[in-house]
Amino acid sequence: MPQDLSGLIAEIEAEARMTARWTGRAAFSPRVLEALRRVKRDAFVPSGVGSFAYENLPLSIGHGQTISQPFIVALMSDLLDLAPGQSVLEVGTGSGYQAAVLAELAAQVCSIETIPALARQAAHVLAEQGYGRIALRVGDGAQGWPERAPFDAIIVTAAARDVPPALVGQLRPGGRMVIPVGAPLEEQELRLVTKHADGAVSATRVLSVAFVPLVGGGTVADGGGPVQPS
Repeated sequence: MPQDLSGLIAEIEAEARMTARWTGRAAFSPRVLEALRRVKRDAFVPSGVGSFAYENLPLSIGHGQTISQPFIVALMSDLLDLAPGQSVLEVGTGSGYQAAVLAELAAQVCSIETIPALARQAAHVLAEQGYGRIALRVGDGAQGWPERAPFDAIIVTAAARDVPPALVGQLRPGGRMVIPVGAPLEEQELRLVTKHADGAVSATRVLSVAFVPLVGGGTVADGGGPVQPS
């Protein structure tokens, strides 16, 4: 266990208690906290910020993108209520850290990244860290991954102006989606979207957040196959 990881987990638990009035989660699932313990965050950050890997902070990963604050990773993962045999779609692979956490919680993880260089680097690190079974593709995350749908859960790690209809359509009845919604440089809110058994959809506001914008218009890799590591 990295030297600072215990302190980071304690800080996440404390922040969960402090934000419980908004999130409804005074304590995160032991499975989620164990996933955070198992995934080496320092492997997913650039060497220049490696000394901050176990601080409760978002960090730059280049290309105008960030690796999310660990508390936010924990909160979004917890809100999905993933069971071990389920499937999850991540929109915004970034460094691959959130995908690795999801792989500790679900049976199948698919992840889409619009920036090819980030996708290749994430594929390399994920394979190196033993998460090579995660399916990655380069494409427009707002369009989801129709060939792999439906998903039990969807997590979006960049802010959309509205909830993309394609993602709602790819969510299995009974499934949950966590997504930040709002324009860049304006107030954003984390929403929990639930598709009920009858197909009806509801959304609740969870917390004010700040994310980089969801970038659309990417070119989908042929067949949605795995991205080649850099």
